[in-house]
Parts: sequence; C-alpha cells; structure tokens
Amino acid sequence: MTSKIAAALFCAALGLGAPAFAARQTAASKTTATSSTTKKVPAKRVVKKRAPKQRVQTAPTPERISEIQSALAAQGTYKAQPNGKWDSATIQAMKDFQGSHGLTATGKLDAPTLQKLGLGSEIAGRAAPLPPPQTPTANTSAGQQQTP
Repeated sequence: MTSKIAAALFCAALGLGAPAFAARQTAASKTTATSSTTKKVPAKRVVKKRAPKQRVQTAPTPERISEIQSALAAQGTYKAQPNGKWDSATIQAMKDFQGSHGLTATGKLDAPTLQKLGLGSEIAGRAAPLPPPQTPTANTSAGQQQTP
C-alpha cells in the first residue's frame, strides 16, 4: 500500500497525472464513501402475536359419563340407570356427592371429585415431587468428621 502512495506522489511530482491503479482506488473509495453515508435502514419486521389459546376442558365421552354415573350410583347419590348423558339427574347427583364429601358442590367434573369417586389420578392436583434429601458426599471417609 505504501508503494502505491509513493508511486502516486512521484507521478504527481513529475506532472504525469495519477497512475491507473490510483484512479481505480479513488473511484472505489468514492463509492464506498457514498454508500456508507446513505445507509439503508432495514424495514421493521412486523410480528403478529397469536391470540392465546384458551384451555377448554373437552367433554367426557358417553362411556366415561356412564362410568361416573355408575360410581355415583355406588355412592348412593345417582338413582337412575347410567345412560352416558350428562343430564340434570347426573348434575344433581354430582352436587350431592361433592357436598357430602367436603368439596365445592358445583356439579362439574374436577380432579378432586374424580379422586373421591375412585376414578381420578392419584397425583392430579398435587405439587411436583420434592428432591431427595442431600446425603454426605463420597469424599468424606468414615474416619473423618465433618465440620458444620
């Protein structure tokens, strides 16, 4: 690079004009200068936010409703034959069952009600398990005492 500058100065001193490589370099530097002053601003990206999905409880199948009705009948709150339909008799039986077992009597299915009926998961509605208690590490030998 310094040899190009020296050659350009030498040619200028002799009055010969700028050498060809110097002309190319100045033309390139002009385009670089103009392109650096007119920076293109990238278009802002429009991000559409999705509407949050509402978690909706799906309706139980007729077989599951019959199973619930049978469990309510075994508890003595449902008096009709299980028909697989979530009707007013089933809702009333569910309210009676929930009220007699210390639950909020809504007539709707929930995990605690299904647990009391013997149809739910044993772990539904409970907190995550706690990590096991920490035990002494393997580095401590039986003869050494740990300092608190």
